[in-house]
Amino acid sequence: MSEKPVSRARERQLSRERRRAPEAMAVPRQQAAPPDSPAQRPAVGVTARIDTAALRKRADLLVKDALWYARYRPRVWQIGGGVLALVVLLFLLSHWVPGRIFPNVYALGVPVGGLTVGEAAAKLDTAFADEVRIALRVEGQVVAQVAPAQLGISLDSMAAAEAAKAAGLGGIPFGYNVEPPIRISSRVAEDFMIAQAGALDAAPRNATYAFQNGVVIGVEGVAGRQLDIPQTVELLAANPASAIRNRRLDVLVIPIAPDFPDPAPHLMTARALTQQPFQLAGYDPFTDSTTLWATSPENVVQWLEVGASGLKVRPIEFTRFLEALNTEIQKADPQRYIERDAAVAAVQRALDAQTNLASLRLSHYPETYTVERGDTAYGIATRRGLPYFLVAEANAGRDLASLYPGDVIRLPSRDATVPLPPVPHKRIVVDIETQMLYGFENGSVAFSWPISTGVEKAPTLPGVYQILNHTEVAYGSSYTLCNNDVCGQWKMWWFMGMYEVTTGLMNGFHGQVELPNGALLGGGNVGSPYTFGCVMSRPEEAEFLYRWADDGVVVEIISNGFEPTSEAGRYVKSLRGGAV
Repeated sequence: MSEKPVSRARERQLSRERRRAPEAMAVPRQQAAPPDSPAQRPAVGVTARIDTAALRKRADLLVKDALWYARYRPRVWQIGGGVLALVVLLFLLSHWVPGRIFPNVYALGVPVGGLTVGEAAAKLDTAFADEVRIALRVEGQVVAQVAPAQLGISLDSMAAAEAAKAAGLGGIPFGYNVEPPIRISSRVAEDFMIAQAGALDAAPRNATYAFQNGVVIGVEGVAGRQLDIPQTVELLAANPASAIRNRRLDVLVIPIAPDFPDPAPHLMTARALTQQPFQLAGYDPFTDSTTLWATSPENVVQWLEVGASGLKVRPIEFTRFLEALNTEIQKADPQRYIERDAAVAAVQRALDAQTNLASLRLSHYPETYTVERGDTAYGIATRRGLPYFLVAEANAGRDLASLYPGDVIRLPSRDATVPLPPVPHKRIVVDIETQMLYGFENGSVAFSWPISTGVEKAPTLPGVYQILNHTEVAYGSSYTLCNNDVCGQWKMWWFMGMYEVTTGLMNGFHGQVELPNGALLGGGNVGSPYTFGCVMSRPEEAEFLYRWADDGVVVEIISNGFEPTSEAGRYVKSLRGGAV
């Protein structure tokens, strides 16, 4: 009986040798190649053919061998099992002893297997800050990618790492993902959403108009939207882990209907307005000149929308046109431009009047001036037609008494001296050199008479100014009228302010001046400098000027140190030495 297993083993060995014999004889000895020779390696780019039948035979043989050893040599399996158990035990100990997380465990989709709890927490913190981004979606459209911290979302990385450690062998073999603990600050989320509202809100659009095949057609209004911040924050706070898991947050919005969605009521007005080019008339009070710009009906129709009482200007669309126009204006004069809000208001006035002409004023940018030898700040201000205190304000904190060649100082916009809407058809010109005043109406001299300007110690400032106010009887004073800290006052009739010498102290036009002692300044005479900076006329002429010059009428005061800026000023200068 003891020989039977041996004989069977022998039979099996002989059988294997017989099966191998044909394979060994398939290649003659002289043609065999070394195992690593090129002849034994498949050519590059050629797919090697696999002998699946041979592979099945080998697998079958291995299975039979294993079954034979399991039946007749159980000790081999016992030893193999013991070795396997030892390997598994060593594997477990290699993670248990140093406190490492077992393989195939994830948190936030980040593999943390093989790391200690501290290492895993640090890795999760880095990934959370640098890699995790949440897509903000408004009405299904992604508008921003933000870090969780911007939404007030934070990760308890240590708790996540501990949970990954507690997962044990749960990741073998298919993997295990830990849902990390997530916290949120609703206040941070709300502040962030408020900051985003300006960019993400969309105003509703009232009915507008467009050209189609050369005809103006109406375009119905479009609803807008407003972020529903409270509801969005509440949704996020209820489940912040969902935003992290899905990498997105759908921002809730409130639809806003347009106030005037129907273009039909004003369609005919829009068509009439676009029958001819629209003109902008830009008036420059310094040069007393008007420039016309015309634009096509195709441009104008884009500016229009329906409002409560008729057609309204669409500021955004009009601004695009205005920016292009200002680019053209500054090619000719870099200091001039059309101010946006004033232009919108002018065009709206034209729409209300159903006219194709909008009248507005040209504005001027502030400037800089490079100091030359011999310059003083006061002299620079005088030559530029600016009261000195305005130059001082534009250079606050700087000692203008110490200027050197090459220094650069700031000059305010010329518009500072013409703050009111100008009256284009009237203009007053004062010539300090001839002590004469001229009134122009519609470009022609309407009247003229002699006047008195300021004395040398209190001169009248040349420049372009404006009638700012009217006071029938005004009062003034000077340090020359002070005695023992008590200062007297003079009385001025028909006073019209035109510029501030300093804040709260104004020079202007007036009639005769009664001094505190009852005498008249200059004896009531005019024709020579007598005043402390104002322009004085005879009583009847002062009253006439008071009633003729509305607030806003431009005043141009010329001298040898300030050249005329307008045709009217140049005409007055040409009269010097001639008959008036």
